[in-house]
Amino acid sequence: MRDTARVAVVRDAAAIAISTGVYAIAFGAAGVSAGLGVVRTSVLSLLMFSGASQFALVGVLGAGGSVFAAVAGALLLGARNGLYGLRLAGLLRVRGVRRIGTAHGVIDETTAMALVQPDPRLARLAFGVTFGLLYVCWNAGTLIGALGAQALGDPTTFGLDVAAPAAFLALLAPRLRKTPTEVRVALGGAAIAAVATPFVPVGVPILLATVAVVFG
Repeated sequence: MRDTARVAVVRDAAAIAISTGVYAIAFGAAGVSAGLGVVRTSVLSLLMFSGASQFALVGVLGAGGSVFAAVAGALLLGARNGLYGLRLAGLLRVRGVRRIGTAHGVIDETTAMALVQPDPRLARLAFGVTFGLLYVCWNAGTLIGALGAQALGDPTTFGLDVAAPAAFLALLAPRLRKTPTEVRVALGGAAIAAVATPFVPVGVPILLATVAVVFG
């Protein structure tokens, strides 16, 4: 394995981790805005470690939705990580109890970094380094955002109550530039949620919006 290739992997992983850590500050603020407080917001990042699912969960809770709807929405978004795991299993070749820790790091960024490498050794390095750096930066960013939001007082005074939906939209936007199918699914899901919102409890429109995938 060439040193230049290893250095490139570490450099790219660090860039992803730092930028995502900055994004995590918004999640920390959103968690406090949703009423979770600093400790529970930080624990959520430590244990869930999946940005889209975390934002979905605090977004529903912050809007007054039930815990069931919040968790269900987070699980639906997190289900893709299970598919990533199936794709990475043969590549990473992790055995025994190490599989538990490795599974915790199977997210969009680590999967992408691993799959673009030209050989399995670089793929394993990319996954491990990206996971490690990203985990540290994500949790540090969450704590900074949560402490900052708590220090500011009422989150709505500073507009922090919109941190979750705004950040979630920023997460979604790049995916809409890939294929027309993704655009149709996104617009269909938005239409379903908009129609359902006046008639069902908070959080349920998000679950109903997943029907758009079937027709996408």
